[in-house]
Amino acid sequence: MTTPSSAARRARGWAIAGGAILLAGIIAIIVVALSSQPATEPDPTGTPQPTGYPSSTPPDPGDAVVDPDAGAKGWRGEPITSDPELYAAAALEAAATFDTTRASRDEWLAYLDSWFTPDTRYTSQGDREAELEAARLELRQGVVLPQAEWDSLAAEDGRMVAEAESIAMGPVTDDASGDMAIGTTDVVLTFTRADGSGVESSYEESVRVSVQVLCGEGSVPTPDSPQQAGDCKVVRFFTEPVEP
Repeated sequence: MTTPSSAARRARGWAIAGGAILLAGIIAIIVVALSSQPATEPDPTGTPQPTGYPSSTPPDPGDAVVDPDAGAKGWRGEPITSDPELYAAAALEAAATFDTTRASRDEWLAYLDSWFTPDTRYTSQGDREAELEAARLELRQGVVLPQAEWDSLAAEDGRMVAEAESIAMGPVTDDASGDMAIGTTDVVLTFTRADGSGVESSYEESVRVSVQVLCGEGSVPTPDSPQQAGDCKVVRFFTEPVEP
C-alpha cells in the first residue's frame, strides 16, 4: 500500500482530537512547572548560573547541522544525518529548546517548520502538502509551549532546554518504503529564569514524547543548506507518546 488507508486517516483524526483533550493536561503540567519553586537555589554571590544547554546545544564545532547559527539563538541545531535514532532525539529536543532573550516565539516556530518534510505515504502532491500543513499546525496547537507560558517565561528572561534520554524506535503504519520510524523517549526539560537582579535559578520536569521521522530518498532537504535528499527530516510530532 502506497497511501494510508481510510481507516488510518480516520484514526489520525481521532488521535488529533484526543490529543486536544490531552493537551489541557500537558499545559497544566507545564504551567505548574513554570509557577513552582526552583529546584536549585540561586547563587548567593549574584553570579549568573550556567546556561544549562546540553552539549549538543549549541552543537560542537565541526558537527554537521543545517543552520550553524541555531545554537547562538538558543535553539537545538538540526543534525545532517541519515541516522533515525540520532535525528529523532535531536528533533524532540528542538521542540522544547529555546531562549526567550535571543529569539521570538514566532522565529523559533519558523525554525522548527524547516525540520519538516512531506509524508511520502501520500501519492498526491496536494495530499502531501495538506498533511504537511496539518503536522505544522499540530506542533503549534498540541506540542510546543503555549504563547501565554512563553510570555510568562520571557518576563523573567527565561529559557528552556530539553535533553532526550535513550530513545526507542518503532515502525510506521502503511510505510512501504521502510524509511520512516517513530521515536519515543523521556525528555528532561530544564527551565531557567532570572529574578529582578539577574540571578538565575533552574528546575526540571520530565515528559514522554514521540516524533515520526523520514530517513530516505523521499525526504526533502532544507533549501540552500548542506542537507541532501535522503537525510532525516521530521514528518510529525505527536501530542501524546506512541509506544513502539
